[in-house]
Amino acid sequence: MHVLVTADTISGIWTYTRELVTGLVGRGVRVTLVSLGEIPLPRQMAWMERLHGLEYRPTAFRLEWMQEGEQDLEASSNYLADLVREVKPDLLHLNQFCHGDLPVDVPRVVVAHGDLVSWWRAVHDHEPGEKPWLEAYRKIVIRGLSAATAVVAPSGWMLQTLRSCYARPARDLVIYNGRNPIFFNPYVTKDDSVLAVGRLWDAGKQVSLLTQHRHPLSVCIVASEQPVHASRIPLRADVKVATDNLCVALKGPQTEAQLRTLYSRAAIYAATSRYEPFGMAPLEAAFSRCAIVANDIPSFREIWGDAAMYFRANDAESLAEAIRQLSEDRDLRRTYANRAYQRARERFTAKRMIDDYLELYRSLLYSKSAAA
Repeated sequence: MHVLVTADTISGIWTYTRELVTGLVGRGVRVTLVSLGEIPLPRQMAWMERLHGLEYRPTAFRLEWMQEGEQDLEASSNYLADLVREVKPDLLHLNQFCHGDLPVDVPRVVVAHGDLVSWWRAVHDHEPGEKPWLEAYRKIVIRGLSAATAVVAPSGWMLQTLRSCYARPARDLVIYNGRNPIFFNPYVTKDDSVLAVGRLWDAGKQVSLLTQHRHPLSVCIVASEQPVHASRIPLRADVKVATDNLCVALKGPQTEAQLRTLYSRAAIYAATSRYEPFGMAPLEAAFSRCAIVANDIPSFREIWGDAAMYFRANDAESLAEAIRQLSEDRDLRRTYANRAYQRARERFTAKRMIDDYLELYRSLLYSKSAAA
């Protein structure tokens, strides 16, 4: 089987792509990978060196969610159509909506990792205004969803959201994202600390909730910028997770090795997002045996069930109370950490994700063969 995969190098989709491509190649699938957006740095491509059966084609086409993205749509579509004719894949795995209607006689799987309209709804609690570029974006998404052979969402919440915001595809299903547990260490002695990943100005991630109240444990926010609004507690740049004085330590973007160390040492992971179709960072924290404190939104409830402690939706005071409970009760903290770890191992491994995708691929190829 030969699969052509598209991805972008700007968002968290790149991590998902690495798990997908590595897993497919490991099962004997030949993969042609095309990246869009920025040309990746050498360290972002290091994982490809060990993969035999992978051909990589980097491009710098702008992405559909960018305001200027529509300008590159025709060029990127023509490039992909020509590439399909050149390399002759059996199936397309597209991580952008805009190429779902690519004019090629090959099954097209479109994966919906997130979208602008549902993001706006979640963050602003109302529909976005009628702006020309956003209306063009809606049409692009509807076209891609309607023309795709199958549409995959990483959660049931995301699938229902697609149907309500855009259109109901001819065939759709949920395949949860997965990570390889081997990358994470769940056996390190924990510090009394809280970890979160996100930029302070990102209203969707809203890690700024952690800066609204003092906490009995040290808090570390990774990949953060200077705050847009004044914080109510001290903020500082720091190189340690655990600090003697209880403040929020801000860290810039970390390497994967650095981030794995932070996960392994943190006792609690704060999943503060108000928009999260799936959420790779909480999953990585779960594989590191962190107790998860999650915003009470439908997607987190679906993914984590009773394996997370929830705080009142978007409420900083409720978040602080949940952290206080876990800081005072180590047995409860260990219970939630073990629950998150077990749920991740049972439901959200890369192996399970690859199994599900291969089952979908085979069914689409069988249907095409039967129709012929």
